[in-house]
Amino acid sequence: MEISYSLKHKPILPIRTAAEMLGVSVHTIRMYEREGLIIPHKSEGNQRQYSHADIERLECIRKAIKELKISINGVKMMYSLLPCWSVVECSEEDKTNCSSYGCHTEPCWAINHPNTTCENRDCRECEVYKDYTKCGEIKELIKKVSKNKL
Repeated sequence: MEISYSLKHKPILPIRTAAEMLGVSVHTIRMYEREGLIIPHKSEGNQRQYSHADIERLECIRKAIKELKISINGVKMMYSLLPCWSVVECSEEDKTNCSSYGCHTEPCWAINHPNTTCENRDCRECEVYKDYTKCGEIKELIKKVSKNKL
């Protein structure tokens, strides 16, 4: 059963439920948050909530770590390769000013973006973060951008 886009991104799962779904501890999910791999929604009561898209991202992270034996720093590098500047359609000036454009150690959503289009954006709501949750989607985006540049 396919979930609608809006429902897929609606934060409805508490951290304990997300952890149970993934077969990990709550501590592990909090560590991924501290490492900048995931941005949980915070409720009015400051409780972390996760969407089905967040679960997809966490599944990708878990697969990379457990099955592919990629370190957390390797996963961060994988996400840093997302061509966010292409998705957001940054200007040349934004690329020049953007810390993320030249960075290969952190995902764009884990970096401050002063003096750019992304400066005041909520990264959790950005299409780069929202639309590329599955491991295969990352590679497809890179291939698409590469093909358009050749």
